[in-house]
Amino acid sequence: MAPAAPDGGAESQRQADLLKQEGNAFFRKERLSAAIDAYTGAITLCPNVAVYWTNRALCYRKRNEWAKVEEDCRTAIQLDSQSVKAHYMLGLALVNSQRLSEGIKSLEKSLELGRGAHPASYMVEEIWQELSKAKYIEWESLSRERTSQLQKLKVACKEAIRCYNSLDNPAAGVPVEQLNELDEVFKKAAKADTPAEVPDHLCCKITLDIFRDPVITPSGVTYERAVLLDHLQTVGKFDPLTREPLEPHQLVPNLAIKEAVHAFLSEHGWAYKIR
Repeated sequence: MAPAAPDGGAESQRQADLLKQEGNAFFRKERLSAAIDAYTGAITLCPNVAVYWTNRALCYRKRNEWAKVEEDCRTAIQLDSQSVKAHYMLGLALVNSQRLSEGIKSLEKSLELGRGAHPASYMVEEIWQELSKAKYIEWESLSRERTSQLQKLKVACKEAIRCYNSLDNPAAGVPVEQLNELDEVFKKAAKADTPAEVPDHLCCKITLDIFRDPVITPSGVTYERAVLLDHLQTVGKFDPLTREPLEPHQLVPNLAIKEAVHAFLSEHGWAYKIR
């Protein structure tokens, strides 16, 4: 009896996986063009595998070819809507293409997916860093606009006061008291855009940075999830402050603090700046 003919689909998948492995090897050696060719070969054989598209997008990212990163990542997301890497690199591509608002949405989506799958992974930290940069850039742009508008309004208010005072005395200027009151009003209006200290209750007791993914322990202390998990793994299974025994499964998301941080950052975008 003649041997059974090999399954065409299985053989294509095997060849595609071999090309992917070649691409990975080329990528590690910084041979990006060769890696792109290998991943393209894998895509040609099996175009419905999302990881081939994200791997090629990673090569394009290294070369700052953001339009190609966007194209490959959008295809990968169509194939796998839960791909953290695809949403992340799409966000980077959009931010680097000056489409800040769209990019932030994609980065936020990748952060949400990453926290759900591997909350303590290096990639979640990397995504947060990039999201923070994008949010800070967005705040800077909006802050400049608000400052300019406030300045124009302040000048208009001073002129209006001068005109009002001149009704009785054409030579009259603006009294110092009124100028001081006006300055105080506009100083309060600009307060949200003035960098200050982040409230202590919104900062992790270990890192002293604003919370990203806060969790609370049975002892009632709130920490940054990734930092506390690292402590439990590398230092010991105990609460860093109270020294009480502590296991990872005992950590509970502190939704109240998370919401408070979200509200604070919405009003004070300067707090996104990474120290």
